[in-house]
Amino acid sequence: MSRSQREKGKRGERDAAKALTAALRLTKPARRGVQYQGGKDSADIRVDIEGIHWEVKFVERESVRAWMQQAQEDAGSAVPVVLHRKSRAPWLVTLPAERLYEFIQRLEEAAAQAVSEVGAAEVSGAVPTEVLPEEPAKHA
Repeated sequence: MSRSQREKGKRGERDAAKALTAALRLTKPARRGVQYQGGKDSADIRVDIEGIHWEVKFVERESVRAWMQQAQEDAGSAVPVVLHRKSRAPWLVTLPAERLYEFIQRLEEAAAQAVSEVGAAEVSGAVPTEVLPEEPAKHA
């Protein structure tokens, strides 16, 4: 892997961490995983939500099934989740459908914990616009 590819990967992980922090309204920001934990099997980003393994892909050629296979191999018993995007495109989230309910449970547990720590007023509100896709152009 070239240096420019590694740098793009790091940028993608930082961007994904910011987007995930905003989208989930995390009280403790997500951060790059390898930077803090090290090891090739560590999650690409670390989030204070137990039982979810976050894999990040910031590439132009999509290979979602291969990415998911990698995430599943690295996740152990955690729910494998792949955040992916192309340049100038919104972030997408992919996870196995059979793990969707467990994923939602993990998010609910984390939300309940956040509410108990900081209060409901601090974690409510609309999703910040910087993580939403742009409005499609309207044709007349």
